[in-house]
Amino acid sequence: MKRKHIVGNWKMNGSAVVIDDVLDQLLKQTLPADVSVCVPSPYLQRAGERLAGSSLRLGAQNVSEHGDGAYTGEVSARMLRDVGCHLAIIGHSERRRYFAETDESVMNKLARLLEVGLFGVVCVGETLAERDGGRAEAKIESQLAQLHTLMARGATPKRFCVAYEPIWAIGTGRAASLEQIAQMHEFIKRCLGASYAVLYGGSVKAVNAADILALSAVDGVLVGGASLDAKEFGEICRAAS
Repeated sequence: MKRKHIVGNWKMNGSAVVIDDVLDQLLKQTLPADVSVCVPSPYLQRAGERLAGSSLRLGAQNVSEHGDGAYTGEVSARMLRDVGCHLAIIGHSERRRYFAETDESVMNKLARLLEVGLFGVVCVGETLAERDGGRAEAKIESQLAQLHTLMARGATPKRFCVAYEPIWAIGTGRAASLEQIAQMHEFIKRCLGASYAVLYGGSVKAVNAADILALSAVDGVLVGGASLDAKEFGEICRAAS
């Protein structure tokens, strides 16, 4: 059986003490999945040192769409690689909503990651209004459209995956139904190809992870707040088996 991908997104949370505590607890556990932890940028170096030599992979929560240069406050893909990152989340709904990221800028970010050999976790998702209006698939298809250009240039399933996160189910405590998750994951695979991994993100917790991960079209999960709790995150990872 192919191992599931479990990606923890700490968002703008944590501290040096929390980094040490949570990662040390995770390192003591047996995790039967490919596990990545995406911490805030100021703690990437510290987390990377903590995870060195382990099976846990370090990830960033964002990356600049530009290379090195006069872009004050930005962090380039090369810099992420230098501090030990293996991957980065791009296009998260919070980035799109609060920082006006567009589908085009998300694709530029993925291109920068691919240039330096990092893996991209590309987030897509629809609002409740789009879901209720029957436009969910059209919205996702439009977000995926520009990926085909990069796929034609060699962006294989080993270079990126997609994380489907219904915006109405993020941080709300409300998860999409198993039927809704399965249908959308199957749709995304039809758009990109069955070999591309599709993760689910949206109020994933220990209580629902096993049911979500058991769906054949779900290749893993993108975990938000629950990833800050080493015990619960470990339970989610073990649900992958």
